[in-house]
Amino acid sequence: MFPEWTAIVGFLIGAAIGSFLNVVIYRLPLGLSINEPKHSFCPNCKNQLGVQDLVPLFSWLFRRGKCRQCGVAVPARYFWVEVVTGGLWGLIWYQQLCLAWDVPRAVCYLLMVSVLVAATFIDLRWFIIPDELNAILLLIGLGFNVALLALGRTEAWTWGIPSAVAGAVVGTLVLWGITFLGRLIFQKDAMGHGDIKLARGIGACLFPLGAMVSFGLAIILGALLGIVQAIVAARMRQSEGANTDDFEEEPESIGSILRSGIGYLFAIDAIGLVFPKLYMAWFNEDPRTQETVEEDDWQPGFTTIPFGPYLAAGAIVAATANGPIKSILDAYIKYLQGD
Repeated sequence: MFPEWTAIVGFLIGAAIGSFLNVVIYRLPLGLSINEPKHSFCPNCKNQLGVQDLVPLFSWLFRRGKCRQCGVAVPARYFWVEVVTGGLWGLIWYQQLCLAWDVPRAVCYLLMVSVLVAATFIDLRWFIIPDELNAILLLIGLGFNVALLALGRTEAWTWGIPSAVAGAVVGTLVLWGITFLGRLIFQKDAMGHGDIKLARGIGACLFPLGAMVSFGLAIILGALLGIVQAIVAARMRQSEGANTDDFEEEPESIGSILRSGIGYLFAIDAIGLVFPKLYMAWFNEDPRTQETVEEDDWQPGFTTIPFGPYLAAGAIVAATANGPIKSILDAYIKYLQGD
């Protein structure tokens, strides 16, 4: 096991990873290549950034959140992505490599939270979760399971099948079920497809039990914020000139939801990123044709909330607070049994 002080090393590595995630968060939704140009640049003046501009955390602080070359404000998101990613890396490093020595789980969780941070900030801004991130999350979970199988660890199997596969199935069915029932009962779209695929990846990484705990936490967080938002929205409607009407789109057909659910269950969307013809044959879309989002694209109404960040938060809490959560569940089960 590493000494406890090395958690600082985990934080610093995580902050550097966060710097890369900022590139992903900016470029991926805009349809820009992650690799080209290879150098980072200012989103405003497009000038190449120097070494002094790329020091995680400190560059943003020392420049007071402004570009060194054009002087335009750099969004605080760049700083907070590095802080959050560094903090999560430091915490997981401490839990899995200092207090314990579980290298496969540490690698899985470190990669998982990195993807979840990127997905969260993209979803908050653009209300989309790119297929590439969801596919990577699924691969992380499957890779974790392969490592456990190679080590002969019992948690590698659940219900007679690999635990990552079982978790992915649970994640897909739970979120797809909410989507299907919401469309069937309320005649409107209840969940984005990106959320279903994100839940699948979370299930693959956390396995069935961890996934169910994370989904429960996500629903609680979403409900609490939803209540607060409903109260604020009601007050805004009473204000003169306030407009909180959402744009209602035509709901997705039942047939499309069923077909998509089967596709996600068999990971056709993820495989289709490598074999586009398979993707096109099943979803009638070309995965290589990315829609470029623009600042003047559709803007969500006040009551529209992306669920991806709640799924991500639930997964992160389930991964990093597993001990306390397990103790609470065990105590609750004993209470139900009258012990």
